[in-house]
Amino acid sequence: MRVLQICKKFPFPLKDGESIAITHLAKAMTELGAEVTLLAMNTTKHHVDTSNLPKNFNHYESVYFTEIDNRINPVSAFLNLFSSESFHISRYISRSFEKLLIQILQKNEFDIIQLETLYLAPYIPAIRKHSKAQISMRAHNVEFEIWQRITEHTTNPLKKWYLNHLTSKLKKYEIAQLVNYDILVPITDRDAKIFASLGFKGKMQVVPIGIDKNDYVANNSSFDRELSLSFIGSLDWLPNIEGLNFFLHEIWPVLHKKFPKLTFHVAGRNTPESLKSKNLPGVVFEGEVADAVEFLNKHSVMLVPILSGSGMRAKILEGMALGKVVITTTIGLEGNEARHKDHLLVADNTDDFVDCIEYCYKQKDNLAKIGQNAQSFIFEQHHNLELAKRLMNRYKSPSLIAVS
Repeated sequence: MRVLQICKKFPFPLKDGESIAITHLAKAMTELGAEVTLLAMNTTKHHVDTSNLPKNFNHYESVYFTEIDNRINPVSAFLNLFSSESFHISRYISRSFEKLLIQILQKNEFDIIQLETLYLAPYIPAIRKHSKAQISMRAHNVEFEIWQRITEHTTNPLKKWYLNHLTSKLKKYEIAQLVNYDILVPITDRDAKIFASLGFKGKMQVVPIGIDKNDYVANNSSFDRELSLSFIGSLDWLPNIEGLNFFLHEIWPVLHKKFPKLTFHVAGRNTPESLKSKNLPGVVFEGEVADAVEFLNKHSVMLVPILSGSGMRAKILEGMALGKVVITTTIGLEGNEARHKDHLLVADNTDDFVDCIEYCYKQKDNLAKIGQNAQSFIFEQHHNLELAKRLMNRYKSPSLIAVS
């Protein structure tokens, strides 16, 4: 099977959910015998030095990329107010990227062209014109839902109006594109039901984010030390910064007062100076760490206080795979069948978080058991090769494609 995987960002390093989901699936498909080619945007926001990729980044048959400046231009953002075009989508429309795509399609034959997220949908017409491959849309999220939730939590009236305007156009675009896919690949059953309710009637295959257990070696020594909390995530992604702000401003003052020895360690690229300058007691901002696994293994509890978002949270899966006790919100748990107090802990407000931390202190001698349960759950439910095999079998089905 020949697969062209098209991405709106270069899927390396593995420091965000999208890159993790893309890379783990590509590796597993390659291991199962597929020839996978990568075409990616190397964006200004998430720029990668492609000359310095590690030796184990060798799962692709070929790698192509184009430099894309997708920074938000205030003038373009203002002018978009008078356009029916989605501003979210327009930032990923590039003539140079389309030109490279066409060149690849003219020189190669593919069975499947897998678009990683809605933001690649503008290139479907070019794909149809230059290739007979079937088009798979791997929907990492219901995209408009993320912005819908961010808008709901926005208090500034003008900003709320603007976000609502952008979200409305993104939703119209997302719904309009549903007729253009040969197969839709949502990350969760919940997302699949939403797409069906929005009118999708085509072929669909749910494939959650897979985890390669070889990449996640747990170190349980953190359970022998003083209880500490960790957070890791890209702090230029709105749902992350929104959730972290909520925790630091609403929850942490109460926790610190009740548990003065408790420390909270925050790691992530592009940490806003407005956060670091607050000098909150007990909070340590560590910036971008070289090794996420090493960072998480230092702490027994991992926080994912998500208030917005959609799809599945890869960082939760990573924390569970490392045997950490993950505390997340009900929204953070969406698409994940893990159970409260069996595999992780769930908290949505101040009282919930206090109860969870209190539980961690009271159960400290048995806390590692939750982490062990979490590991077993992840390696059973999110086994990378099994999930990739499920998708490839669907790709090979006579109703979709006849593979030579």
